[in-house]
Amino acid sequence: MNNISSITTAPSMPRMPTVKPTGGGDSSSFKDMLVNSIKEVNSMQTEADQAVEALFTGEDVNPAEVLTAVQKADLAFRLTMQMRNKAMDVYREIRDIRI
Repeated sequence: MNNISSITTAPSMPRMPTVKPTGGGDSSSFKDMLVNSIKEVNSMQTEADQAVEALFTGEDVNPAEVLTAVQKADLAFRLTMQMRNKAMDVYREIRDIRI
């Protein structure tokens, strides 16, 4: 039983949805995009944890797939942290503007 096969078919990074400028009433918001991206990164980390656990408990898994899942989760988390850091930098700049 190979539980890792779903990991290799999952997208490698959270995809940014196309933002269409509208006058309002758009069902997808920036907040929804962020929440969905964070949920996707979290699920990638959970899948990587399960893959590592399966490897250590002796289940029939491919070590290369486990390593790939862990690297994908790590990269997605690092990207998320960089986006957070950039957003905080922008917030600080806006906060410090003197009018």
